[in-house]
Order: sequence, then C-alpha cells, then structure tokens
Amino acid sequence: MHDALVIALTSPILVGIYKDGDLVEEIRSEGMSSDVLAELFDSLLQRYTFSTLIYAKGPGSFMGIKVTYLFLKTLSITKKIPLLATDAFFFNQNSPIKAVGKLYFVKNRTTIELEPLVSPEVMAFTLPKKIDLKKFDSDNLPYYGIDAVG
Repeated sequence: MHDALVIALTSPILVGIYKDGDLVEEIRSEGMSSDVLAELFDSLLQRYTFSTLIYAKGPGSFMGIKVTYLFLKTLSITKKIPLLATDAFFFNQNSPIKAVGKLYFVKNRTTIELEPLVSPEVMAFTLPKKIDLKKFDSDNLPYYGIDAVG
C-alpha cells in the first residue's frame, strides 16, 4: 500500500508517492489541475493501491485548491480511501504565499493572515522526502483565505 500527496497550488503540480513514509516517486506536471489530475491518477491507480490521499489545502490558487479538493474527495469516496490535508506552509518552509496584488498569506504560529509585503522571499513548494501521517489532519476542507469578490 502507498500514500499519495498532491500539491496543486501553483505550477508545476507535484504528486509524491510514499511507501512506509518514504518518497518513492515524484511527479512534476505543468498545467492546470483540472487538466492534469485525472490523467495522472488514471496512470497511478493502475500501478499503485493507495491507503491514504493527502493534499495541500491552501492557501494558494483558488481554482487549484477547489479542483484538487473535489477531485481527491471524489476519489476518496468512490475508492474508500481516507483523505488528509494540511496547510500549504508545510511544503514551502513556512514562507509567504502570494495572494493578490502585493498581499501575501503568512503563517504566524497557528494563524494564517493576509499581509502586504514588499519583495518577500517566496520559497517553492516541495515534496518532503519522508512523511508522518500524524502530521496531517482529517479536517480536509479547503482553506481559501480570501472571500469571493462580489
């Protein structure tokens, strides 16, 4: 059994396949999650049996978060695979995440806030070499961080 971890907040989309907590395959795919995820998982499901699905639930690209959540939640329900999540800061060394304009999401201990920043050091998202499922949460609802503009 394997675990799949998806980070689809920016391009490239990252998918990590883990066995006993160790990264055994890393997939990087350019494009939008709506175009990429179904194709990737069609291939992955032919090669692996998953015991857990994990994703970065935000903040980040609103559409990337939404599509990823809907895709993985559907897969979770239909295949009866638990879906876990954590915030995106887990995958970028807790650096600011671009929101809109000069606004960035920052994590201060346990809260995520929106702050205006000038020239912040933004780190790319990366897949960890090892994962511990205890660091992920069954509260897998997306975190968008910004309300819809009306």
